[in-house]
Amino acid sequence: MSELVNASPLGKNSEYPSEYNPELLFPIPRKEKQLELGLDPENLPFVGSDVWYGYELSWLDSKGKPLAMIGRFELPCNSPSLVESKSFKLYLNSFNQSQFESVAHVQAVMEKDLSQAAGAPVRVKLMTVAEMEAFGFKPAPGTGVDELDVTIDCYDYSPDLLQRTEGDREETIHSHLLKSNCPVTGQPDWGTVVVQYKGEAISHESFLRFICSFRGHQEFHEQCVERVFTEIQARFKMESLTVYARYVRRGGLDINPWRSTHQAEQDDLRLIRQ
Repeated sequence: MSELVNASPLGKNSEYPSEYNPELLFPIPRKEKQLELGLDPENLPFVGSDVWYGYELSWLDSKGKPLAMIGRFELPCNSPSLVESKSFKLYLNSFNQSQFESVAHVQAVMEKDLSQAAGAPVRVKLMTVAEMEAFGFKPAPGTGVDELDVTIDCYDYSPDLLQRTEGDREETIHSHLLKSNCPVTGQPDWGTVVVQYKGEAISHESFLRFICSFRGHQEFHEQCVERVFTEIQARFKMESLTVYARYVRRGGLDINPWRSTHQAEQDDLRLIRQ
């Protein structure tokens, strides 16, 4: 664990300021983990983004009336830094008792602050509760592997569990059993992982065992998704590959990393556990 991560607000008692303060944002460079995975930060084998939804979002309008909003924040995966989640939460809560003239003003302020922290342009969309309700919930796409009758006996990260099966396929598989742990606090992070691919067929049983091996693993959400993508790409001949996760909300935020070999329109999929 790097000293920088240990210097973040994670795992520490924190005051929750109610006056706008962009200095609360704590960037963490992506480079260290990318190099650990054998990736070249200047030439990543994927495109994608990290989509956050913030539900604890409120400020005062020009008349002093509070607004309740939901924010969608999209950080490009090639940004030099990700934003540590607790610092993000503290930053969003710092808007609570600050007055802004319009929703557009708040959106512009957030885009400026987050882009500066990430080191690359961040897109922000602010929605009313009614607008967010219109999204509804959808089932995870493709074939679920969680009901397979297999024995699981490895809960420490083990990419060698991934195995081929006969032939080539074009399919989407998913598991709701993704569970990893915060590298600082040890708190569990629960999520659904989805893999879309065209190429050498992945054994569903081996994929389930592989995902369950994250159960004792400590890493940030974004890094776990990049790890799944990298291991599949290294072990299988793929014409195309997309890996994304929809993590369960914690601290008023959910994080949804998405990595792919090709640029495509990302589905704003909302799962029932979010």
